[in-house]
Amino acid sequence: MNQKSKVYFTTFRTTGANNILQKLKNLVLEAGLATIDFENKFAAIKIHLGEPGNLAYLRPNYAKVIVDLIKEAGGNPFLTDCNTLYVGRRKNALEHLDAAYENGYNPFVTGCHVIIADGLKGTDDIEVPVEDGDYVENAKIGRAIMDADIIISMTHFKGHEDTGFGGTLKNIGMGSGSRRGKMEMHSSSKPYVKEKKCRSCEMCSKICAMKAISYGGDEGKASINPDLCVGCGRCVGICPFDAISPKFDESREILTKKIAEYTKAVVAGRPQFHISFVMDVSPNCDCHVENDLPIIQDVGIFASIDPVALDVACADACNKAPIISGSYLDEQIHQQHVSDSREEDCFALTHPGTDWKVCIDHAVKLGLGSKEYEIIEV
Repeated sequence: MNQKSKVYFTTFRTTGANNILQKLKNLVLEAGLATIDFENKFAAIKIHLGEPGNLAYLRPNYAKVIVDLIKEAGGNPFLTDCNTLYVGRRKNALEHLDAAYENGYNPFVTGCHVIIADGLKGTDDIEVPVEDGDYVENAKIGRAIMDADIIISMTHFKGHEDTGFGGTLKNIGMGSGSRRGKMEMHSSSKPYVKEKKCRSCEMCSKICAMKAISYGGDEGKASINPDLCVGCGRCVGICPFDAISPKFDESREILTKKIAEYTKAVVAGRPQFHISFVMDVSPNCDCHVENDLPIIQDVGIFASIDPVALDVACADACNKAPIISGSYLDEQIHQQHVSDSREEDCFALTHPGTDWKVCIDHAVKLGLGSKEYEIIEV
């Protein structure tokens, strides 16, 4: 019988002598953060910095607790994320940093710097071999994340329209992928040109190593030859007018398995520690410019060295939590004519057609962790 992984948990109940930040500190110390040797080492704290307009992202105050502990242990922490594949406020490092500062992620609040791991245009990455991967031979990971000695993840646990929920595996796997890495996970085909947005500036053809981009027609619009294109995604990042886009046509099942494989590329061979906040559990990803009413009541904070057990524990806790009346999940339950028996999976009900367990099972197969866990309340 496999030994159960330990997942540590604390509620959001507080007293005057023990506020949430103090509870977070006690939780991570009890869960083993202090056992990691941080002395003179770079520690990447992988976090979603929040798309402006969405207010469900984690407050920077939580990050400062972890930053301070790492500094006290002699480490060099930095907060990090990679640029987005979609067009938004985090599609290049300058806008990404502006968004981070707007949301409070700056050295004056957190006590450390923010580094956008895949560089100015999302092209600064490292190819990392994925041992035993079924879909990814070499993951394309943001360089700063792979340059770190230690990987820490801080995750806002929430629903997700493609993966059921966004937990630790998605935060690390998808979030650490460069723009071409995200394209590899999201797409099974090559990018295409949105002709109405193309200004014929020829920036994309200058960066294309395969000479797959040409210009033609009366207006000289760009076009991509799929037979020459290798899907590296550099044209997506370089286009100043957002005229080139991936097709986002990968199946959800394979997408989630690729996320697990990218996670393995990030964490393999170095110390890791993971924290997940089950609060403001919005139905969709924090990449949205809005956050909807939470679908369940807040649960608490979880921590573990096992990212798989952590995700399963958080999902199980969500499925036991009371559903918020009037939420999107509540509406889905009534529309689908199912009973709120708590035997129903709240994420499958929120996003029918998704199955978060596919990612979990693939992560177990890859040796990332265990589905079996024990909860230790702090």
